[in-house]
Amino acid sequence: MPGEVIDCPNPQPLPSNIDDNVLSLRVRLEKAKLDPSTAMGLKEFRRAANYIAAAMIFLRDNVLLERDLTFDDIKPRLLGHWGTCPGLTLVYSHLNLLATAHGQAIIYVVGPGHGAPAILACLWLEGSLERFYPQYSRTKEGLHNLITKFSTPTGFPSHINAETPGAIHEGGELGYALSVAFGAVMDKPDLIVACIVGDGEAETGPTATAWHAAKYIDPKESGAVIPIVHVNGWKISERTIYGCMDDKEMATLFTGYGFQPRFVDDLEDIDADLGASMEWALSEIYRIQKAARSGKPIMKPRWPVLILRTPKGWGGPKKVHGKFVEGTFHAHQVPLMAAKNDKEELKQLQEWLLSYKPSELFAKDGGVVEDILKIIPEDGGKKLGQQIDTYGSHEELKLPDWKTFSVKKGEQASCMKVSGQLLDQVFVDNPHSIRLFSPDELVSNKLDAVFKHTGRNFQWDQYSNKRGGRVIEILSEHTCQGLMQGYTLTGRTAVFPSYESFLGIIHTMMVQYSKFNKMARETTWRKDISSINYIETSTWTRQEHNGFSHQNPSFIGAVLNLKATAARIYFPPDANTFLSTLLHCIRSKNYVNLMVGSKQPQPVFLSPDEAESHCRAGASVWKFASTDDGLKPDVVLVGIGAELTFEVIEAAAMLRRIAPQLRVRVINVTDFMVLGLEGSHPHALSHDDFDALFTPDKPIHFNYHGYANEIKGLLFGRPKLDRITIEAYDEEGSTTTPLDMMLRNRVSRWHVVDAALKGAAVGNEKVRVDLHELRSNNLHELKKVGDYILEHGKDPDGAYDTPDFGGEKGSP
Repeated sequence: MPGEVIDCPNPQPLPSNIDDNVLSLRVRLEKAKLDPSTAMGLKEFRRAANYIAAAMIFLRDNVLLERDLTFDDIKPRLLGHWGTCPGLTLVYSHLNLLATAHGQAIIYVVGPGHGAPAILACLWLEGSLERFYPQYSRTKEGLHNLITKFSTPTGFPSHINAETPGAIHEGGELGYALSVAFGAVMDKPDLIVACIVGDGEAETGPTATAWHAAKYIDPKESGAVIPIVHVNGWKISERTIYGCMDDKEMATLFTGYGFQPRFVDDLEDIDADLGASMEWALSEIYRIQKAARSGKPIMKPRWPVLILRTPKGWGGPKKVHGKFVEGTFHAHQVPLMAAKNDKEELKQLQEWLLSYKPSELFAKDGGVVEDILKIIPEDGGKKLGQQIDTYGSHEELKLPDWKTFSVKKGEQASCMKVSGQLLDQVFVDNPHSIRLFSPDELVSNKLDAVFKHTGRNFQWDQYSNKRGGRVIEILSEHTCQGLMQGYTLTGRTAVFPSYESFLGIIHTMMVQYSKFNKMARETTWRKDISSINYIETSTWTRQEHNGFSHQNPSFIGAVLNLKATAARIYFPPDANTFLSTLLHCIRSKNYVNLMVGSKQPQPVFLSPDEAESHCRAGASVWKFASTDDGLKPDVVLVGIGAELTFEVIEAAAMLRRIAPQLRVRVINVTDFMVLGLEGSHPHALSHDDFDALFTPDKPIHFNYHGYANEIKGLLFGRPKLDRITIEAYDEEGSTTTPLDMMLRNRVSRWHVVDAALKGAAVGNEKVRVDLHELRSNNLHELKKVGDYILEHGKDPDGAYDTPDFGGEKGSP
């Protein structure tokens, strides 16, 4: 079958079968005329920005076309995306106008992040680039540097990233711009975020759900988002879904989402159309906010959305080699790919660039002409590239003493229940600078103590709206992640608790965010931000109501693969260590923190002071479970993860009964990164400290919560690895009992005992002489327990009682 044949540029959608009456859902406005000076400023700003954007893709010299172009003026590698640029500069120019006219603080979140040339061009014109990068001054030299270095190792990359002033969104992986925008305005009542969503990005699942994020915006306490759906009709090589939907389909869709759709599509007078639409959108926002802030909130307010229809690559080459380019997918990236060696394309490039009349837009010294400056805010703080909220507005939290919420050593407690109590107090003390984003699992995860003084913040629900709740629950992990990113990058702090198995859904979002933050830390001007904090619970070890699908600890490996400057992974073994870890993570800056903990009651092994010391060290000998305080062991047993550590402790107690001649040292690792090779991570133990803790030469057995390859990767490079054995989650599971999950994955107390016996027999003759008998009896007990579970459908009574060490049961 032959491919599609494009017989015209900018094809219009076919008419739908929806009744014409729905067109009344469109917002109609009186056509307004712009002041001639303003209209001129908008057009010249856009001409200049589009010229610079196009030049950035192509030119390595002769950036103002002061002579005819030659092949030598063209970059050897043509990188960038032209198709989205004209739409981005159009919106930027009008946001400038809005900020100037109203003194309004505006952040511009750009979903089509590959449109970096457009945004960088606008930032250069407004002077924000030279504010942060003196080499990009508004001079001929600064313009030369910007254009010629773009998409080279010494310049800006082809995508918007943390090096781009004003950016709080990477825009590489599509789908997240809208949720980031809504997160940014939460608890920022005076902030407007204009978010442009490309019609390609609009096809993603995360974007489809993010439209509902508006339902979590309380106009009394938060700012607002102006969503702008840029429908240029094409993706990389195909038409978009929105590009094939007519006004009736689009109007009903966005009305159903809860918005008032305003179509902006008058290509003959686009500035008047977009200018009036922007003013209307802002006035609607002010109206909704005024009602809420005067005590008369509008239930289910209909926020504005702009549907901007412009041709893809507007203003670029119409045709190349007989094929339509403007208004088709051929304009998506580089419309003249052979300009480096094709005379016809080089000529077209020159004609295209000269069509913007650069000599009228730039002064002799390369600066910007006066007409353009008129629409740029004079106040640097109101320029889109210099909004303080995008780079320097971190709010410190007032944090309580976690020991206030601690549990007495020897008792049993749920890590999540006590953490909920701590978070409740944090919310009380910080009513506008911390939020919890959760995918509808808060109660199931036993964190519902947070509701003692706060609530959910779902504005369309009459039972939770208008109450200033700190909790956002929406069943989309993508939306939770995006909201958290926007909230954090604009200076606040967030916590994201989730079922362990479903954090993997936002794996790549977390990685994209980490890349953004890595580059942010490498700038000189972006200030510290709070860490993003994940609580991973309802783990594979205790999935009472769920089965194999809910048994997946793979997010640990995702965080482990991040740069050492970002990755922080913790496995607090009890309630007190979890409290200490949680407060540390909330207080920390610039990291990706992952805390893995149990929601079910577990023994509290450490007192508050002991827990604090243990967390500070990251790993320590648990003398109460070791023989002779851990001195001169035959074998070292290591627990990593609350339930896995419990099995190690049980095994140590069993060994005292069945093999008193065996000397064991029990270690808990709460900071996973301490295991890494010296120098591989800031927390990694030195060689000497590793040997002091784990011994230089004794057998070591790890009982680990995640996948074995993760711990193998950390330990790689340590000497004498042949003495180490590892058992971990092995992709075995079902809807079964907790103890059966341990049996199936070979991490039960009996498996730990077996590993200890074999390890100790290497150097202890008394163990070796009885090894076969000891192992046989132990494995017999293992089989008996397995048979009991199969017969009765439950674990044996007392299976999770606090282990007994020499008559000191419940008091390690």
